[in-house]
Amino acid sequence: MEFKKISVIGLGYIGLPTAAVIASRGFEVIGVDVSQKAVETINQGNIHIVEPDLDIVVKSVVTMGKLRATTIPEKADAFLIAVPTPLTSTHQPDISYIEQAALAIAPVLENGNLVILESTSPVGTTEKLAEWLAQARPDLTFPQQTGEKANIKVAHCPERVLPGYVLQELVANDRIIGGMTAKCSALATALYQTFVRGECITTNARTAEMSKLTENAFRDVNIAFANELSMICDKLKIDVWELIKLANRHPRVNILKPGPGVGGHCIAIDPWFIVDSAPEEARLIRNAREINDSKPNHVLEKIRTAADEFKRPLIACLGLAFKADIDDLRESPALDITQQILEQRIGEVLVVEPNIKKLPKKLAEKGAKLVKLDEALERANTIVALVDHKEFKKISPNRLNTKVVIDTRGIW
Repeated sequence: MEFKKISVIGLGYIGLPTAAVIASRGFEVIGVDVSQKAVETINQGNIHIVEPDLDIVVKSVVTMGKLRATTIPEKADAFLIAVPTPLTSTHQPDISYIEQAALAIAPVLENGNLVILESTSPVGTTEKLAEWLAQARPDLTFPQQTGEKANIKVAHCPERVLPGYVLQELVANDRIIGGMTAKCSALATALYQTFVRGECITTNARTAEMSKLTENAFRDVNIAFANELSMICDKLKIDVWELIKLANRHPRVNILKPGPGVGGHCIAIDPWFIVDSAPEEARLIRNAREINDSKPNHVLEKIRTAADEFKRPLIACLGLAFKADIDDLRESPALDITQQILEQRIGEVLVVEPNIKKLPKKLAEKGAKLVKLDEALERANTIVALVDHKEFKKISPNRLNTKVVIDTRGIW
């Protein structure tokens, strides 16, 4: 099959770069998003998220007429679904956005179309997607009904990119492609091979779903080990950064760095999908999640102890994003810690976050002020490094001599 028109459903941190990269290969791409504002921004050749070089690519493909955004799905040869899969407050996966995407594209599906789910999903979600589509379009056949003879091919291909490096990794990284049948896998592979330089490895849909969850759960367990070590080292008066550096000199040891917790829409979320699917068996994975979720409380305790030294604690929180040099605040422990400082009235709060223009409402309403780095370093008596943005790494230790410093990232 020749792909001429490709539709990407969801134009966020994964969908928009994916749409832009595919469009840059000469395909006509229709991007679909529920946000009218995002659609208008993209159609002007601009972007609504922070990702290095993405603005240049989007401007180029929109100008060439290869990428167009809309709120209403249109007919296409292939549909890539890249919508969020958040957690509920009780750590259950919320796949309602995938269901909404399925119902949105169902009316425009045609015989021969390919539907790929890219959203990180609990095991079995691709089958649910195919079921929702089949219920909405009884005139078409799907892999769970007629196997290889199905009118519509359905596959899962999880994204596995690092924010800040999305454009490079979309092209360079290997892709795991899990079709509901061998033909589904083959057709999806043919599409990815048009823009992916990495290897495209085929498996079944359930294994593809689990592979993404496994990658992030593995990293979460490793980070939990580092975070637990850091809490032990605090108790035993040992420098955890030096300790990990020394331990990692062993040829078969690679301990990740501790931090104030774990954030983002991958490592902080995906392990819970495994726990939800196999609660009795996923004991280590659950324990690691709980350790990482508890780390912000440990940091808060250190901040409270530091603040007690001052009559008027003025705390500078450096960073709100979930990782360095991006603007993504989703599931961010830095944001959570800053909010708790305000709610517990530990002290007055100055926030330095070079990648955003205004504070989230919940911080602004409680009296936090977004300031430049120089002002924070000048005024604050307590400096809390929550994110290792490049701007913070350049701070001279001399400027911190008279401050109480809590460095959760090992910057200094």
